[in-house]
Amino acid sequence: MMTVHEIADYLRVKERKIYDLITQKQIPCTRVTGKWLFSRHLIDLWLMNNSETSLQDLRFKIIPEIVVGSHDPLLEWALRESVSAMAMQTTGSLEGLSRFSAGEAMVCAMHVLDVGTGEYNIPVVEQTLQDNDIVVLEWAWRRQGLIVAKNNPLAIKNLADLVDKRPRLITRQAGSGSRILLDHLLEKSGFAENKLNIIDTLARTEMEVGLAISGGRADVGMAVSSVAKQLHLGFMPLAKERFDLVIRRFDYFEQPIQKLLAFCQTAAFNDKAKEFGDYDISGLGRVVYNKR
Repeated sequence: MMTVHEIADYLRVKERKIYDLITQKQIPCTRVTGKWLFSRHLIDLWLMNNSETSLQDLRFKIIPEIVVGSHDPLLEWALRESVSAMAMQTTGSLEGLSRFSAGEAMVCAMHVLDVGTGEYNIPVVEQTLQDNDIVVLEWAWRRQGLIVAKNNPLAIKNLADLVDKRPRLITRQAGSGSRILLDHLLEKSGFAENKLNIIDTLARTEMEVGLAISGGRADVGMAVSSVAKQLHLGFMPLAKERFDLVIRRFDYFEQPIQKLLAFCQTAAFNDKAKEFGDYDISGLGRVVYNKR
């Protein structure tokens, strides 16, 4: 995250101009403990969407049949089992949104909390994808929390224990929904990052967090509860989040997406969601944002 001074240097403008853009609500930003902060990924995406190229121009471009953005174990399984032809490339929510905007993917999967409103995904989509023809579909509600080793040998119960007991913490890459949520919860609780025992290795997916803990390379990390269940690890819930799929309207009716959504109506999919646990898929496919 960058400050007003840093973003002004990055954009090569005066700080007064940044404050003008904030007042006019023309630049993606968030206010934390009285300070305006800016995500590098969102600023790059904002710059891209204010260039001469727009999402409308992508109508005549061949869009790769790829899902970018955040990782979700159930979505990854469904893409494979539905034979939808779409591959999944885990990039983190905000990097995925940048790639989606550039026409490098058909779908962006994301779970980004807007700390100002408490809403998931829609504020960042509205701030950064300025063009029309975007639809956001609900995928599922999930539980995010701290994953620890089986039987929780370090007796980690909450965020305070990350400071007091200094367990080895594995984190996700910057711009991932899990990292954004963890940073927000730590900030809200008054815990500074330099007080944590963060290991050098970054996890690119939810499953990588779980595998690092089960393999003894880390003691704790932020991930969805389904990972803990699959790997027989401990889990302390911290938040319930909505995971969405961002799609261009002109791609929605293409075979890969329709094939995936049709598979999600099958008994096999429902059984797998129950097996993974802590997935609320009752609203799967619901349109939560539709800009014409």
